[in-house]
Amino acid sequence: MPYQHVNGIRLRYEAWGAGEWPLVLLHGLGSSADDWIMQLGALAPHYRCVAVDLRGHGLSDRPAGAYSIALFASDVVALVQSLGLAPAHVFGLSLGGMVAQQMAMAQPAVVRSLVLLNTLPGLWPPVRGTARLAARRLSPPWRRRSMDEQAARVAADLFPRPEHAPLRAQARARLAANDPIAYRRAIRAIVGYRPGSALSRIACPALIMAGTADRVVPAAYQVRLRRALPRAAFVAIPDGGHACNLEWPEPVNAAVLAFLQSVDRVTPGTPGHALI
Repeated sequence: MPYQHVNGIRLRYEAWGAGEWPLVLLHGLGSSADDWIMQLGALAPHYRCVAVDLRGHGLSDRPAGAYSIALFASDVVALVQSLGLAPAHVFGLSLGGMVAQQMAMAQPAVVRSLVLLNTLPGLWPPVRGTARLAARRLSPPWRRRSMDEQAARVAADLFPRPEHAPLRAQARARLAANDPIAYRRAIRAIVGYRPGSALSRIACPALIMAGTADRVVPAAYQVRLRRALPRAAFVAIPDGGHACNLEWPEPVNAAVLAFLQSVDRVTPGTPGHALI
């Protein structure tokens, strides 16, 4: 598994494919690059897919200090630039979608297009359902759950149906492996993300995707994101939960591939260099 030193830390990434354009894949809270296993068969024949473990996640370093969406984005931008991948398509799920938004705002030359799956333009101002989300992810210090208890609750939201038992067990194991301090730092980064009107600066092509049965991100946030990016395309995944890239990979992959190929047919530019 390759690593790259950026911003004073080691980031783990995995690379597949040999297409003309790079596609950077950014996972959700408490997860890792392994979340994209169901996308590789469909996307790697067409794109150079680079899946990243964000700071504090997976096999990347867990440095001390506060995390922020801007810091996550700065890490990924540095990785993309150091590997000679800019400009790259960026596909983000949940937390990864916030990081992708920040990349497009802060470093537009690095981002060729955005795919934003089950994400949101910050939590503030809160909408109905935010309190429930916070209660399931944040506990006061005197009532703090173990990572296994937290993982069980989150995995149940990700994969609630009986037929999801294998995916739920896999998600619980992956979430339980998190360092609890790094996990809470990532949650605080999400809570502190407030891009506001700066989202209007995003000029690259964008696709917003949402599972209609997402139990993690309230639907009102999807409405807010679509209003913030009125030129973005939108695709709903019927009966899709928060991790519908694993639950319903075929419609997700088909929509992503159609969008990326439409961008590449009409958007000029020079592809990034080959991975070393």
